[in-house]
Amino acid sequence: MVRPIVLILGAIPVLAAMFVVVPQLVRPEIPSVAVNADDVISIEYDKLHLKKISFGLTQSTGAEMAEVLTIDNNGQATYSLTKNGYTEPDRKYQLSKDELTKLIALIKETGFVEIPQTSYQVKSDLNEYDKFRLQITLNGKSISLEWPEQNATDQFIPPIINQVQSSLDTIITKIIK
Repeated sequence: MVRPIVLILGAIPVLAAMFVVVPQLVRPEIPSVAVNADDVISIEYDKLHLKKISFGLTQSTGAEMAEVLTIDNNGQATYSLTKNGYTEPDRKYQLSKDELTKLIALIKETGFVEIPQTSYQVKSDLNEYDKFRLQITLNGKSISLEWPEQNATDQFIPPIINQVQSSLDTIITKIIK
């Protein structure tokens, strides 16, 4: 028979873990306490759909579609699309103060600008894949990253890159509606 004191002692670490984990699950968003009114940010996000083109003995990789999203410090976003060599007119969008604060918090709180420059090798047997480029300047500090979609490389792409990418893709979706 198990003594009640052993059960109570065994339950203490479980309860302590629950007190730590549950608040994180209930509040999954990034806190924005480090965002200042003085923060200066500019973002340029490129999304390229690349395709290999064969010229007989040689082959080249070219962009079938290119999307570019730029966001300036006051939340003004500009989206441009080039498809099959034809550029569509730019679309403008104004991010709300809350959207811009969340984006800055995601970049600032997670240490995104501290990510080391890494070159991601694309699998050689792919004929089509998406490639992304992101350039962020936050308070004078710049970072520029390029990466392919995860299934186009054998290397691990950090989740924070995918999280920022997802946030920017959500903004693009709002613009093209």
